[in-house]
Amino acid sequence: MLNKTGVPTKEQVLSRFFDQEVMIKPKAILECYEDIPCNPCETSCPFDAIVIGENINTQPQLIPDVCTGCGICVTSCPGLAIIVAQLVGDRAVFKIPYEFLPVPQKGEVWLGINRQGNVICDAKIESILLNKKQDHTALVTVSVPGLYLHDFVTIRSKS
Repeated sequence: MLNKTGVPTKEQVLSRFFDQEVMIKPKAILECYEDIPCNPCETSCPFDAIVIGENINTQPQLIPDVCTGCGICVTSCPGLAIIVAQLVGDRAVFKIPYEFLPVPQKGEVWLGINRQGNVICDAKIESILLNKKQDHTALVTVSVPGLYLHDFVTIRSKS
């Protein structure tokens, strides 16, 4: 499916998430599905929670017990293939990369989008972090209904 449509299968997506007990703390979700020469996530992680190893073509692996969900890897990934996810009560909270204008503002409600590009829910903008180190990639924290934990991937403006 990925090679034909660019969209991972549900099984591929689920293979990157952790059990609900683990997801009560923020964890990086590494959606790298192919072996390519890339390692900014590993080199940017200040906690050594992402491992690629000696072969730079190896898909990164997350050590969930070490990951703090800080989001540094999210903005360092050139393929925008990393999000941070967490279950908070009946909500799923995400830190996502965002490179479009306008940049959302805290408190706004945008459209929640799935991997196929379809609108699936409303997404409340909780916070935005954008600084020079992030090279024009905003780290946007959004919350959506928890049932979209494995479906949500990004946002789109309602206007």
